[in-house]
Amino acid sequence: MIPRALQSQLLERLASSPAVALLGSRQVGKTTLARSLNVGKPIVYLDLERPSDLAKLADPELFLGSLVDHLVVIDEVQLQPGLFPILRSLIDERRRQGENSGQFLLLGSASPELLRQGSETLAGRISYLELTPLLLSEIGFNITNLRHHWVRGGYPNSLLATSNERSLTWRNDFITSHIERYLPLMGVHASPLQLRRFCTMIAHQQASMVNLAQTGNALGLDGKTVRNYLDLVEGLFLVRRLPPWSRNVGKRLVKSPKVMWRDSGILHALLNISNEDQLLGHPIAGHSWEAYCIEQILALQPQSTVASFYRTHAGAEIDLVLEYADGRVHAIEIKRTLSPKLTPGLIESMHSIGATQASIIMPGGTTFPMAPNIEAVPLAAFLATGS
Repeated sequence: MIPRALQSQLLERLASSPAVALLGSRQVGKTTLARSLNVGKPIVYLDLERPSDLAKLADPELFLGSLVDHLVVIDEVQLQPGLFPILRSLIDERRRQGENSGQFLLLGSASPELLRQGSETLAGRISYLELTPLLLSEIGFNITNLRHHWVRGGYPNSLLATSNERSLTWRNDFITSHIERYLPLMGVHASPLQLRRFCTMIAHQQASMVNLAQTGNALGLDGKTVRNYLDLVEGLFLVRRLPPWSRNVGKRLVKSPKVMWRDSGILHALLNISNEDQLLGHPIAGHSWEAYCIEQILALQPQSTVASFYRTHAGAEIDLVLEYADGRVHAIEIKRTLSPKLTPGLIESMHSIGATQASIIMPGGTTFPMAPNIEAVPLAAFLATGS
């Protein structure tokens, strides 16, 4: 299942940039998308985890330099950071010959290293595009899809599994492979059991501010180590840290980010939730719904949009604040009810952050106004308009 819009977006990037980095977690569909492209010239695919493909790059300048009229796809490029200077040299050489588009497509599942190398070595030559798990907007808006997608998440093998049990098994295997294989490769020296407990503890604090010291004490680790683990899992595109809104508004504002598993299916697997009935009866349901909505909304925002949340120590809160390049500020509250209430706290918080409009997101129903510039709107309707 490859969304046409994303395929078109990738083709547009390749048409305007000599190199494109397609980023995202493992199993999200980067390779499938890359292999499905029709760019009007031959495509050479290299997987740097395969010894046979790695051997072709024993002399990378010679091998890659021979593929003048090809699009070269390099998967897991962050495993060979020494390639970046060579790519820069080849791109510059072909630019002098008049070719300035569609030379290299770089696939990566660990963003910090790839972004650092790319920004330092390929500045002005590379465009970045993130591939998320399948979005609700990509599978079709209806209440059945919404419930199914919320429970299982957007990874294709999980979403399209023939039963909830097989979906949960796939997600558990996915978590195990990341914990037991990839985190140790990134320098984590801990047992798989300890890492699984870390991930589960973060899941229990979904869409909340994580107390690193308390989490570390429960795991027998110090707060600095827990922060490092969190950095690494975030770098694998599995966790998001949503920063707090911060301005001088004369109020005591919360300064810690909210932490959330980006894919709801992975969250539910960590908590051993396999179906909607179990989810709705679980204490995490409200926080899971909030994080799910945030991910679906953020995936459709322009790159220039700044996202945060607003919370004061007195308890005033806005779940998601979107600040657009044109100066508009959109306050978003997320509720798991079809009859949300307008609170004085929301109106006061809108005034504090200078919000020009507010939306209260619901699971379903129809859009209706609640006050000037404030409306209650179903998630599907909000995603359909993009704002």
